[in-house]
Amino acid sequence: MANFKSDFLQTMDERGFIHQMSNPEMLDAACAAGPVTGYVGYDATATSLHIGNLISATMLYWFQATGNKPIALMGGGTSMVGDPSFKDDQRKLLSPEEIARNIQGIKKIFSRILDFGDGPTDAIMVNNADWLMELKYVDFLRDIGRYFSVNRMLSFDSVRLRLDREQSLSFLEFNYMIMQGYDFVELNRRYGCVLQMGGSDQWGNIINGVELSHRMGGDQLFALTTPLLTTASGAKMGKTEKGAVWLNDELFSPYDFWQYFRNTEDADVERFLKIFTRLPLDEIARIAAGDINDAKKILATRATAIVHGEDAARKAEQTARATFETGALDLSLPTTDISSARLNEGMGILTAFVTAGLAASNGEARRHLKSGALKINDKPAEDERATLSEADLLPEKVIKLSVGKKRHALLRVG
Repeated sequence: MANFKSDFLQTMDERGFIHQMSNPEMLDAACAAGPVTGYVGYDATATSLHIGNLISATMLYWFQATGNKPIALMGGGTSMVGDPSFKDDQRKLLSPEEIARNIQGIKKIFSRILDFGDGPTDAIMVNNADWLMELKYVDFLRDIGRYFSVNRMLSFDSVRLRLDREQSLSFLEFNYMIMQGYDFVELNRRYGCVLQMGGSDQWGNIINGVELSHRMGGDQLFALTTPLLTTASGAKMGKTEKGAVWLNDELFSPYDFWQYFRNTEDADVERFLKIFTRLPLDEIARIAAGDINDAKKILATRATAIVHGEDAARKAEQTARATFETGALDLSLPTTDISSARLNEGMGILTAFVTAGLAASNGEARRHLKSGALKINDKPAEDERATLSEADLLPEKVIKLSVGKKRHALLRVG
């Protein structure tokens, strides 16, 4: 572990956030003298951020907590193009209306993570559409484009891997890294921003901004990236049987979010406590040295509280305890409403599991059934041709569906 002088970089190092960094001694000195202004950019490709974005958002949290000024940059302009970094295909082009809607969804998470205001270390949120959408193309090429070397751009892993696979890279996408580099210079000009943070896949794009400022005779800028987070078994973090782990509750419930962290691999618990909670390091060491299942519950509750609030975290924990430890029916399990008419038509059990969000398709539900994982009201489901009926209703007018021991949902009949 490095011996940094600034609280920010010392915290980043101790908690496992540092992958690459430009001019570490100069950045450390700047942060120690502080306050420094830094940013992370978020393209509006969906109505919510996902768990991978939570890592960079947490970097912004610690940046502010150690006396610096964070900027959450919304990519209203860059989202019109789409980042090609390490993607096999061009992103779907979004309309301005879709991007605006996505930004509104993304904004929700930051109110819980950062303190916004007008003070020297208060966070601000800005949109790069404010300057990118006003650019004149020929002027931009002459004033900014001349500083970019195509040879160097082709050498970045994010581009080279796409070309090595003989997959098309459109001219539109190729412009993305120029736009992101310009964002950094523009944020420096407007707000005195000198640091850009992001995931390791953004290193090339961030360095472009550092070098662009240098070539234009501007301020010394800095880059800091965090490692691509994988589990101890080598899997990319953030994927479940339901898909991505979103941060907005309408896409991924607080209960499912809690369960995601409760199911953390044993070898990852201490590392994830450092990254996804705000607990002091000595307390994390003590928790990790104790019972591993208790540590996972603490991780799940603390991470859920940050994203969804204390009340939602407590409720998710209580629901899990009632479901798994006492065997009681908890009516706060993820619930899907269906009509009595639909039930009486003879809803197939495979369709029921798909409807409840416990399987992506009838085929997946069938595979779970053949492995003995499906249960209806805690009783094994054995016949894939069986249907549900009012006889399956519990007194609470619900039917409990389970996949294995850890995934549960209710069908509520109205």
